[in-house]
Amino acid sequence: MHNQLIQLITQGVELSDMERDLCVLYFEPVLYPKNRLIEEEGKIPGYLYFVVSGFVRLFHYNDKGDEVTTHINCPPGFITSYTHFASQGKSDENLECITECELLRITKMDLDQLIQQSPAFKDFSFLVFQQSLSYNEKRAKELATLSAEQRYLKLMDEHPEVLHNVPMQYIASFLGMNPKSLSRIRKQIIR
Repeated sequence: MHNQLIQLITQGVELSDMERDLCVLYFEPVLYPKNRLIEEEGKIPGYLYFVVSGFVRLFHYNDKGDEVTTHINCPPGFITSYTHFASQGKSDENLECITECELLRITKMDLDQLIQQSPAFKDFSFLVFQQSLSYNEKRAKELATLSAEQRYLKLMDEHPEVLHNVPMQYIASFLGMNPKSLSRIRKQIIR
C-alpha cells in the first residue's frame, strides 16, 4: 500500500532509503467499508488520509440541514479537513468513505515528527499545501464562472472514474447543483 504514496512523493522530491522507511513507519494502513464516516464535525480531525483505493468525500450540513459535498477524492491523493487538521481545531466538516477504501493515515503529531526528521517530507508537505491552495482557488473560480453543464463536462473529462463510482446526489452537490438539474444535464448530453 505504501508504494503508491512513495511513488507520488518521488514525483516531487527525492527520498532516501531512510525516508522511505519513515514513510512506512508513520503512515498506518487502514481499510474502511462503504459509507463509513471516518471523521466527524464537532471533533478535531485525527488524521490526514492518503487514498490508495476507493472514493472519499468531505461534506458539511448547510443551514437547512442538507449535505453539501465540498470535495471528492479519488486515488491517489490526500484528504482531511485541512484547516482544522493543521490547527488542531474542531472541524465543521465530515469525512466519509463513499466506497470501500484502502487508506494510509497519519496523525498531526506523527506528521510533524516526520517533517522534522526528513527534509524531503518537509518539501513535499509544502508542495501538497501549494497544490491544495491552487485547487481551492481553481474550484471557487469554476463554481463562480462556469455553467452547471460546463462544470459537469469538465468533471466528465478530467475525472470520469468519479461518475462511475460516486452516487449522483454527491456529484450534484459537489458541482453546486441539485440532483434534478444534474439529471437534466446528463439527459441533454446523451442526446
